[in-house]
Amino acid sequence: MNYGFSDFLQLFGSLGLFLYGMKVMSDALLDLAGDKMRSILASMTSNRVFAVFTGFLITVIIQSSSATTLMVVSFVNASLLTLFEAIGVILGANIGTTITAWLITILGFKVSMSSLALPLVGFGFLATFSKKENLKKWGGFIIGFAILFIGLQFLKDAVPDIKNNPEVLEWLRNYTQMGYLSLLLFLGIGTVLTLVIQSSSATMALTLIMCYEGWIPFDMAAAMVLGENIGTTITANIAAIVANHNAKRAARAHLIANVLGVIWMLALIYPFLRLIDNITQTNSLSAFDSPLAIPVAISAFHTAFNVTNTFFMIWFISLIEKIVIKLVPEKPEPKKPIDEPKYLDKSSLNYNITLIDALLKESIHLFKNSIFDIIAHGLQVKPSVIKSNEKIKHGTVHPNNQIKAEVEAMYYQKVKTIYGKVIEYATKGQSHLNLTEEETIHVADIKVANRKMVEIIRDIKDLSKNISYYIDSDSKNMSEQYSKFRRKIIEVMRVIYLFRHTQEEDKRKHHQTLVELKEKAKASIRTGSESINDLIRKDLVSPQMASSLVNDHNNVNDLIEKLISIAELLYAKRDPLLDSHIEL
Repeated sequence: MNYGFSDFLQLFGSLGLFLYGMKVMSDALLDLAGDKMRSILASMTSNRVFAVFTGFLITVIIQSSSATTLMVVSFVNASLLTLFEAIGVILGANIGTTITAWLITILGFKVSMSSLALPLVGFGFLATFSKKENLKKWGGFIIGFAILFIGLQFLKDAVPDIKNNPEVLEWLRNYTQMGYLSLLLFLGIGTVLTLVIQSSSATMALTLIMCYEGWIPFDMAAAMVLGENIGTTITANIAAIVANHNAKRAARAHLIANVLGVIWMLALIYPFLRLIDNITQTNSLSAFDSPLAIPVAISAFHTAFNVTNTFFMIWFISLIEKIVIKLVPEKPEPKKPIDEPKYLDKSSLNYNITLIDALLKESIHLFKNSIFDIIAHGLQVKPSVIKSNEKIKHGTVHPNNQIKAEVEAMYYQKVKTIYGKVIEYATKGQSHLNLTEEETIHVADIKVANRKMVEIIRDIKDLSKNISYYIDSDSKNMSEQYSKFRRKIIEVMRVIYLFRHTQEEDKRKHHQTLVELKEKAKASIRTGSESINDLIRKDLVSPQMASSLVNDHNNVNDLIEKLISIAELLYAKRDPLLDSHIEL
């Protein structure tokens, strides 16, 4: 038999066409159902059974276990999923991916799709011209579905004609009669093929064709399927290289669960295969004797193995979690001279939900830490004072130039870089992701909250100058007014602190207090302070002092209004889906 380089290129091109069809179909399904699937993934993983079912459901719908595991890694990286939940989802994805094998077995071998594939491409292409966005996506799905089976038909035609040239298989037969050593060899072949092709579905298609054409026996094909289960874990591990330690742990858990499954299956493989063969026999055709019976038997083996492995592994999720935590320890981040984003990274731009979650977490972290610290520093009180009910002491203050310089330094060290990243990621997300109207408003609110934080730093920098100058001055009236300004801001900050740290019922009460304080601050800007007006009327303060009091009175109320607005934007308008995942 002549099988030259051009024939190999035909085989290579057929595989490429199959993979392309799979990608087009998977991408179209992600566009159609992606946001709903991501919402399900973030919310339906409360226990191990739900987590497994969620992984199965998503993989069945989007027809790609790699896409599911990549989504899981992204969600763990963004802290939308815990490691425990992620392991359950990954086990479910292992079951979901077996549907692809059945699709290929039934439609690719039992039904001739070649006569339907080209008309399907035509109908799908017409649908892509529709003005309706969903119909366009369905058109993409139909095209991908058809191309997948055109590629499969080309693959079947491109493989060497072994039936009429059995001598070609002589070398292969030498490696199929070595017992467990042969099993390990073909397991390695399945792993390497999946690593190279980066698609367990494509490797499964190749395995099914090799069986159907009589290249390899049933037991060697089963070993290849086990190898594919190991090879498919590499995609998630590659994606986790640049992710945080939790995402790395999720990827390692995928590898461990699949490797453990392969180990116990190798110990029981022949009894298991005989059981599958007995169940799937039709017309007395055994998969051990007839290549025609192998595709159905292999698909059944693939499903039975993953279902059984998941059933066993689901009880050991906690143990797997402990193992990967030891394998991937959390490394303390070195102290950097300039604070960098804690939650924003490239993976947060993968999906709408991960972007919004990362932006929200980054903004909340910035607000409750850096902004509160800078305000406390500008008011010349310890941050602990804001978190307590202790009386605000008059105290000795620092020279105004020193405080102003320190506030400026804290802005450059703790805020500027993070603020820039929040705006950058929010803008990129609005440009590159297909955000819903509600999500667009949410991202815009986060941007507004961050802008107000920067404005507050400018306000407190100006205010701190007069606090330093007047709070310990000889003028009792000025000292009292600036002490009152300071107490007013701290009291608002205390309510915000309680607002974000209390249960839902108390949270509503504190929110109502904030709404009232905000309205009071707005009204105070319009009407002014009666006590300040009284000081001016009675000539108890100089014109210069009066000017400072009036300006800073407005400055304080404006600052209070911004503080409360930020709290409302970041805490009161959160997406309910993210509630359980946001660390307040």
